[in-house]
Amino acid sequence: MRVIALKALREFWETHPNARQQLQSWYEDAKHAVWQSPSDINAIYRNASIVANNRVIFNIKGNDYRLIVAVNYRFGIAYIRFVGTHAEYDRIDATQI
Repeated sequence: MRVIALKALREFWETHPNARQQLQSWYEDAKHAVWQSPSDINAIYRNASIVANNRVIFNIKGNDYRLIVAVNYRFGIAYIRFVGTHAEYDRIDATQI
């Protein structure tokens, strides 16, 4: 997958260093992945939640943080839409961000 907005991940782990290793691992996995459907993601990330508008919610660091990605399966692109704390996540609509 081509991951768009790596900068958002980098900025987040600079302010939340305890999330760095897991976000970097997710990025490495994602950039080498070939996700053609939501089931491809769930085969690797069993706790990922697939929601409307091709959004996928990943739990980061034991659910302390959330990562929302919009996936364009046809073109092989994963757009970082949100990375934040669980409390910040609770204040947004994952399907619209």
